[in-house]
Amino acid sequence: MTPQQVPDTVFHTRVRNAALGGDNPFEWKALTTADVFAGKRIVLFALPGAFTPACSDSHLPGYERLHADFMACGIDRVICLAVNDAFVMFQWARSRNIEKVFMLPDGNGAFTRMMGMLVDRSDHGMGLRSWRYSMLVEDGAIRQVFAEPGLRDNPDGVPLDRSSAEIMLEYLEKE
Repeated sequence: MTPQQVPDTVFHTRVRNAALGGDNPFEWKALTTADVFAGKRIVLFALPGAFTPACSDSHLPGYERLHADFMACGIDRVICLAVNDAFVMFQWARSRNIEKVFMLPDGNGAFTRMMGMLVDRSDHGMGLRSWRYSMLVEDGAIRQVFAEPGLRDNPDGVPLDRSSAEIMLEYLEKE
């Protein structure tokens, strides 16, 4: 059986360009799915949103804290994805002292929609967001997904039981 491939999309990111100097040394950079995943072993975790409690206090910091352990398991990059724009992702990482995890904005939710993980959190004033999950991707092929239960039910809270950094690391150490 052929593993499912990550969706083909473009991520609109902002990257530092020291040559620009001044107060805003950033420029727009469109990253394709191939730019992000081709030829790499990636751990990607997705979450409902920047600055939300469980995402800010547990999910993102867990992956930052265990980053070296992921690298020791042969991971090339740990990526945090949210349906937020590049500006929000940058400021969120900055506010939490995130230096190792790569922040990937899915501002339009295209990747999340194609993954089947887009949920409508409008009843909570959040609009369309990503469900909480993590996955191991090797050269664009999805090898393992840990999705939180309740995706189709869209409950009030989004649990953090199956997609934590600890669960992913435990899986990698056993493979």
